[in-house]
Amino acid sequence: MTTNLKTSTTDTMARASSLLPLLLFLAAAARIPDMITGQSLRYVFDWVPSLNIQLSFLFDGLSIFFALIITGVGFFVTLYSVDYLHGHPQTGRFFFFFHAFMLSMLGLVFADNTIALFVFWEMTTLFSYLLIGFEHEKDESRKSARQALLVTGTGGLALLVGVLLLEMATGTYEISQMAPLAADLKTHPFYGAILILIFIGAFTKSAQFPFHFWLPNAMAAPAPISAFLHSATMVKGGIYLLARFHPVLGGSASWEATLVIVGAVTAVFGAVTALGQSDLKKILAYTTIMGLGIMTMLLGGESRSSLVAVMTFLLVHALYKSALFLIAGIIDHQTGTRQIENLGGLAKSMPFTAFAAFAACLSMAGFPLFFGFIGKEIMYKGILAETMMPGTAIVAAVLANGLMTAVAGILFIRPFLMGKGSFPQPVTEAAWPMWIGPAVLGGLGIFFGIVPDLVGTWLINPAVTAIAPIGDKVRLALFHGINYPLLLSVITLTIGTGLYLIRQQANQRIAAFFEAIPFTASQAYDGVLKVVAATARIQTRIIQNGSLHHYFFVVAASFVIITGLSYARGFSGFPEFRIAWPNIEQGLLVLVILAAVVSVVASRSVLLAICALGVMGAGIAMIFLNFGAPDLALTQLLVETLTVIIVSIILLRLPALSRKGNRPVRKKLLDGTLALGTGIMVTTLLLSVSGGPSNLSLTEFFAQNSYIAAHGRNIVNVILVDFRSFDTLGEIIVVATAGLAGFALIRKRRGES
Repeated sequence: MTTNLKTSTTDTMARASSLLPLLLFLAAAARIPDMITGQSLRYVFDWVPSLNIQLSFLFDGLSIFFALIITGVGFFVTLYSVDYLHGHPQTGRFFFFFHAFMLSMLGLVFADNTIALFVFWEMTTLFSYLLIGFEHEKDESRKSARQALLVTGTGGLALLVGVLLLEMATGTYEISQMAPLAADLKTHPFYGAILILIFIGAFTKSAQFPFHFWLPNAMAAPAPISAFLHSATMVKGGIYLLARFHPVLGGSASWEATLVIVGAVTAVFGAVTALGQSDLKKILAYTTIMGLGIMTMLLGGESRSSLVAVMTFLLVHALYKSALFLIAGIIDHQTGTRQIENLGGLAKSMPFTAFAAFAACLSMAGFPLFFGFIGKEIMYKGILAETMMPGTAIVAAVLANGLMTAVAGILFIRPFLMGKGSFPQPVTEAAWPMWIGPAVLGGLGIFFGIVPDLVGTWLINPAVTAIAPIGDKVRLALFHGINYPLLLSVITLTIGTGLYLIRQQANQRIAAFFEAIPFTASQAYDGVLKVVAATARIQTRIIQNGSLHHYFFVVAASFVIITGLSYARGFSGFPEFRIAWPNIEQGLLVLVILAAVVSVVASRSVLLAICALGVMGAGIAMIFLNFGAPDLALTQLLVETLTVIIVSIILLRLPALSRKGNRPVRKKLLDGTLALGTGIMVTTLLLSVSGGPSNLSLTEFFAQNSYIAAHGRNIVNVILVDFRSFDTLGEIIVVATAGLAGFALIRKRRGES
């Protein structure tokens, strides 16, 4: 009874959380009238003024367009997830990660500052990692999440370097201020490096070849995560990045050729691979790669038709692909399988899901009267308007779209119309919150196909105007007459129908082709991980071997060598200084310190050596006192006394040290040489500093501001507590940590393991 009440409460709260994307969708929709007129809003907040970094957000046609897709799909996925995850013990964690990702994605598309864009970019990477690995008890989920994190995280680092170089080339972090500088940027020496780094960031996020392999593997995530991240939001982040930087970096031969080639290869590869899959989610994953490749290829164009085609196809893809991912989840949830060969006859038992699948698949196939058909025609029109490799792009687009037509037939005909699946229990329709989203998203593919000009006026053209303000508006229509795009659409449907009819033979040829490939991108990734792991093991054995003596030796030797070489390179002779011979008291103290040093080196007793070190420290404290520094002397004396007491207690509690085999003389000489070198280096630096002119500007600053700014008369205290408060806090943490470690050692009794 208590468990049922808890589950009901969790479901109610989860459904209530759907208000967040719904309200955000309505807020974004309220900006549509401003989008149509080309207006934009920009909000700026001081973030890091010392580095000229602002937290700025731009609300224009492009960002609002993406925000509507993110929040609209997010609303239906939230409703869907409540029933899909009903009874799951980690539902609250899921919705927290889900909405955090959604807000991060909104921050990404609204950010006008490149540093802020990078921060939100990495937040989407982090939360997608947590969502993909939501079922963390499964090895497959953990591996897939780690792979997505490493691939997209590496792209994020490349993006960071790219935006930093972009700021160096343009003098600003604000994207809206970079567009007027585009002509000069293309002749800048950094342009090539910026282009490569931005491409790496976009290609890894949007699963472009050869970084595509992480997306199909991420299908280990639950269906609602796949529907949201891998069809409508996260993978569109790279497309958004390329679209946002199109007016800044686009127009060059390097931009156009790279995007056309990479996009074409990705589109054809994704479509061919999708045809040979049997798992519903794997099929959809590879068709997503195909769609992302098409969008990337179109972004290589310069004409307004190409940009309209990108935005139209982006909306088409978001609608049908999110619907199909949700449908795949419904089928798996209701039947217990996602394998195509095990499914059949679901239209009778799942009529609402069947309608949603029917609408989404026909839009995916680009069938006439559907929004997908309009998206395909405007795609061909955009490609034909380009001058950069239009033949390559047309062939790739027709082949990829033809394959998508065949895949659409496979996704609908076999599961819903053909045969009858064998299921362990009778199949029923899912709860309405699960099928309502796919039905609406699929239905929009029909509605937008009926009123395409309305969609073009309200959504598509404003988004294009944000990145290409000059140019005639492209009108979306169901029929533009008998022309080349219509002919290419007919050819596409014909190819798709033919491929569907010979799909078994085609799958055999595809399987044979992939078997002939010596290695895949996923295998290359695994190989890189193995090399990194092997390198780390070797490095650990050398550097992190557990010997404190080794660690200290490396640190001290690095200090002597690096500092010594730097000092010798700029050495121009010692400054003049006067040697003051010590008086009797100072001479005796020096002799005591030297005797203590000899005792430390010569002693075979660790306890005696610690005591000798204490005597040496006490002697240094007496020297401080002799030179008129009583506060420093007292501090030194207290530290040395506590050190001797604490270390002695620890040594008495620890097991006796082994005396087997004294260290070789060679190692002792090496240690002695390093100790002597360290002492000489420190002494040389002190003599050089003390013999030269003193810069008292910092001293004067503290003297003037200690009371005025920090309200303290003791300059040393003010420096520690106010001016260097973070350093002091760090030192306190270090001392506290060391104290806890010392306490643990003191409690450890002799003989304990």
